[in-house]
Amino acid sequence: MSIKNNLNNISNTIPENVTLIAVSKTQPVASILEAYQAGQRAFGENKIQEMTEKFDVLPKDIEWHMIGHLQSNKVKYMAQFVHLIHGVDSFKTLEEINKQALKHNRMINCLLEVKIASEETKFGLSFDEVEQLLKSEELKNLKNVNISGLMGMASFTENNEIISAEFKSLKHFFDSLQKYKSLNVNPTILSMGMSGDYKIAIEEGSTMIRVGSAIFGSRNYN
Repeated sequence: MSIKNNLNNISNTIPENVTLIAVSKTQPVASILEAYQAGQRAFGENKIQEMTEKFDVLPKDIEWHMIGHLQSNKVKYMAQFVHLIHGVDSFKTLEEINKQALKHNRMINCLLEVKIASEETKFGLSFDEVEQLLKSEELKNLKNVNISGLMGMASFTENNEIISAEFKSLKHFFDSLQKYKSLNVNPTILSMGMSGDYKIAIEEGSTMIRVGSAIFGSRNYN
């Protein structure tokens, strides 16, 4: 099945309030263009160098989402154009994003990554750490970042009840954050759900899903 057909099939099954991010990491420019020509505008990459190379050669109305674990020292390479950074898991990273955003006189939208999975390998902040960050005076000084919401990844398991419970806990926590709303905290995005579990994520309240293989097919690791 073609990329266009895959996109249409997914788009026809998700609610209007859910944004689809096409995960284009390791995909060639030709495949991204095929998705673009089918109407897709939001793409997710997990390596800044690869994303900047694609930004240079692809249409400029594409929204680029940084979905991988972020190294602070590489923020400067994407600060000029990145639309949303999904995986912020430290105040230090926020400080660097703010510093680089200021250089380009823009506000960069960020999602705080929350650890909801049981696996030790997953990155992310605890619920308590998120709350401490959101009510800190230090955050108020970062005028060029906007906390747009949360991102979380469920456990890698075939047990749908575990996945559902993890997403449900994140949605409940997300709903509780409206009390922290301020000039640079506007939690409207809940990014959870990938190719294997996005339908469960949507049922539990996700507003943004990150889908790769279900659109592009098996990933190319070459």
